[in-house]
Amino acid sequence: MQDRLQSLQWAVDLHRRGRLAAAEEAYLRALREQPDNFDALHFLGVLRYQQRRFGEALSLIVAALRQNPSYPPALLNHGLVLDALGRPEEALSSYDRALTLQPRYAEALYNRGVVLRRLARLRDALAAFAQTLSVKPDYVEALYNRACVLREVGRPREALADFDRLLATKANQAEVHNHRGVALMDLGRASEALAAFERAVAIRPDYAVALNNRANALQELHRPQEALASYDRALAARPDYVEALYNRGAALRKLQRPAEALASYEATLALRSDHVDALINRGVVLRELQRPTEALASYEAALALRPDNADALYNRGGALRDLQRPAEALASYDRALAIKPDHVDALNNRGLALVDLQRTAEAIASYDRAIALRPDFTEAHWNRGWARLLLGDFDRGLPELEWRWGIEEVAPWRRNFAPPLWLGEMPLTGKTILLHGEQGFGDDLQFVRYVPRVAELAREVILEVPAALTGLFSRIAGPAAIIPRGAELPAFDCHCPLASLPLAFKTRLDTIPSATPYLWVAEERLAKWRARLPQSSKRRVGVVWAGSQKFRGDQTRSIGLARLAALLAAPGIEFFGLQKDLRPGDREALPAYPQLTHLGDAIEDFDDTAAIISLLDLVIGSDTSVVHLVGALGKPIWILLQYAPDWRWLQARSDNPWYPTARLFRQPTPGDWSSVIEAVKAELARIG
Repeated sequence: MQDRLQSLQWAVDLHRRGRLAAAEEAYLRALREQPDNFDALHFLGVLRYQQRRFGEALSLIVAALRQNPSYPPALLNHGLVLDALGRPEEALSSYDRALTLQPRYAEALYNRGVVLRRLARLRDALAAFAQTLSVKPDYVEALYNRACVLREVGRPREALADFDRLLATKANQAEVHNHRGVALMDLGRASEALAAFERAVAIRPDYAVALNNRANALQELHRPQEALASYDRALAARPDYVEALYNRGAALRKLQRPAEALASYEATLALRSDHVDALINRGVVLRELQRPTEALASYEAALALRPDNADALYNRGGALRDLQRPAEALASYDRALAIKPDHVDALNNRGLALVDLQRTAEAIASYDRAIALRPDFTEAHWNRGWARLLLGDFDRGLPELEWRWGIEEVAPWRRNFAPPLWLGEMPLTGKTILLHGEQGFGDDLQFVRYVPRVAELAREVILEVPAALTGLFSRIAGPAAIIPRGAELPAFDCHCPLASLPLAFKTRLDTIPSATPYLWVAEERLAKWRARLPQSSKRRVGVVWAGSQKFRGDQTRSIGLARLAALLAAPGIEFFGLQKDLRPGDREALPAYPQLTHLGDAIEDFDDTAAIISLLDLVIGSDTSVVHLVGALGKPIWILLQYAPDWRWLQARSDNPWYPTARLFRQPTPGDWSSVIEAVKAELARIG
């Protein structure tokens, strides 16, 4: 008997030293001699657990417990095996039996916490880890797990304290540095978090999770190029790392590389087709690439997986607006808001859909709700300003246009000059003021009309505009100097963007400075184009069919060359194309329209365009910079407008107070250009 006990002790010693094969043989020998030997059954069960032969391990430990059902270590190991077999509730029961026998059994308390954490019973897990540490304060694994759970339950400050305790005893634990960084991110301390992730990566350079988290911190610190490099390192370490692929797409979006971002989201979905956020962001990028039909399909796929996802519904609304389906877009926003009533972006874009439907008063109410929830919501203020201006409410609309500087595509135009901004509130007597353009040519052409009025108030006016406009604007009364954008500026006392001048002068519908012309053609350019245009007794009509593709909403405002085909067949008219920048396919299509003489390739600047316009009887065009130029020259202009146009064209009018020579042809329903063309054709026939 003594020999048998010594032999078994020797087997246990072999087991502890990691000589598993020898220990296994000793346990099996003991069981051949004594099949009901508790220790041999128990320890062989532990060995089988270590070999990941969990079914055999369970049978052996259960057999041991039949011999001694009150041995806490066997009950602990029974729980470990059950947990490994995916039977966590039974594992908890086994740990509880062990703790009934030995209430201060630290290992049972700890493993009970591990199972509770996996079952998402986080508060119970916290209590288990706290009990573990009360029994064994230096139990590192319990402290680490408690820290992780504290972060998971939204107590990052306490989690950080636990991580710091761990690092005080052992500073080179990459996992602890990584989790400490995540807690710091939760606390909004991205710079410190970055340092923690850097430490984790220094300890383990191929630590993919830390590299991904490092990139997330860099994103938060507005360093997307470095973030991209860190995501790439994470993926080099783990090519199938789904979250790094997904986050890499976000970095590429910030770097304005949408095609590559799309590829990253596609790779994410190839690995995990049910990644709802990747489906949503794939749709966002497809919209940026002007592929709204595919974007809509991506949002629909996300909603098929998660019908109550408010963000998917919100983004779906955007794609439907792109496709000129505003009623469906509105319904999608309303569904999003039914799920998440405080979704301010959905409230804002709901307003856009209502404007698309010409339900402008309701749109303003939607913007009001968004602003009530987020008073500094830039886009909602800007959009509310547009809506008010559409209704002719300049008193309340113009001030809100000043929120435009917080809009992503407008912000780069903001000028941070040391001299103050002038918005009409202070006298300009004896002062030099800089007036400067912004955004598109159309705004500059429309609002340059205010320059002579500013000149009446100031000692001197300096006008800074794009080089393409300097020649044309040189014949305006008032500026002491016209500077091309980018050139060195002389000294000045204050400044004002051209688009802010209506606000500075407190413009209302009945006080718009509408006298035209306020721009004039250079005689030498007029002579040049008089000689170049073919002589004809036919009516001369200029056409322009598209504005800048960079303009938000251009897909709805630009009619396109193909839709003009029926118009270009009108008899007794000679058409001239004023389109300088052709869209893909336009050049190949031009030979199909022999009635159209394309002049765009020969146009060098706005002086050329102005000279051509002066030699025409009429210009017909989409809402582009050219129509503003025609109106500024006082020439007849027929403007083809989408159902919900830019604010300056107002609503339900065929005339326009900014341009007395303008006539507006509006879509009767969203996307209906055919009716617009038929109306223009009929009017051309009427005037002969």
